Amino acid sequence: MDKLRSVLSGRESTPEEESNIITQINNASTLSWSTRIKGFCILFVLGIFLSFLGSLSLFLKSGFVTFGVFYTLGNITSLLSTCFLMGPVKQFKKMLAPTRLIATIVVFVMIVLTLIAAIVIQKNGLVLLFIIIQFLAMTWYSLSYIPYARDAVIKTFETCIA
Repeated sequence: MDKLRSVLSGRESTPEEESNIITQINNASTLSWSTRIKGFCILFVLGIFLSFLGSLSLFLKSGFVTFGVFYTLGNITSLLSTCFLMGPVKQFKKMLAPTRLIATIVVFVMIVLTLIAAIVIQKNGLVLLFIIIQFLAMTWYSLSYIPYARDAVIKTFETCIA
């Protein structure tokens, strides 16, 4: 829209304006706060629903395989829901922050390994192991957004062990 305005007003855009694609994407895709909240809620509830379907699938013959797929898709959907709150670029930058980098890597590795174990290998034990690690990594990742939450968890475990 800005480009159309600049052409119609006779003002030419500078190479600096054209080169900053992130700014152009951000300007083209700004959503109102209410739309962001609605998008977040819809995807987050969908993620919970997929995880719930996975839990119900434990009672079926396919058991852990279907559970692993639905649980992982629920986690991915819930992660994507946060992109509505702060935008995908800002979310990606926050995920790669030094305090979250290891947790982010472990979450994504466990997501991939869970899907491989569930779809390709189809071993219940591996699926269960990867889901447990995925859950713990996702919890640790989520705690990084709450100030001092990780420290509180570490101190709690130290107190329980000592």
